[in-house]
Amino acid sequence: MDEVLARRARLKRITSLGQRTGYGLYAASLICGAIGIRWGYTPLLSTLIAVALVVGSMLLAPTIIMSHGIKAAEREERQAAAAGSTE
Repeated sequence: MDEVLARRARLKRITSLGQRTGYGLYAASLICGAIGIRWGYTPLLSTLIAVALVVGSMLLAPTIIMSHGIKAAEREERQAAAAGSTE
C-alpha cells in the first residue's frame, strides 16, 4: 500500500473518531440542557454543559477541516486517474 494512502487512511480514522466524539459532546450538552430545563440548573450541570460545548468545539473544528481536506485529496486523485485513463 502506498505510504500516502496509508497515512490518509489513518488520518481519516482519527478525524472520524474526533467528529463522533465532538458531536457526542454536543449531544451530551443538549441532554444536560434538557435536564436543566426540566429539573432546574445546578452549578455542576451548568459546568457540564459548558465543558461539553467547549471540548466538543475544540475537537470538531480541526477534524471537520481535516475531513474536507482528505475528501478533496481523494476527489483530486479520482479525477486525475479518470483523466489519465481516457488519454
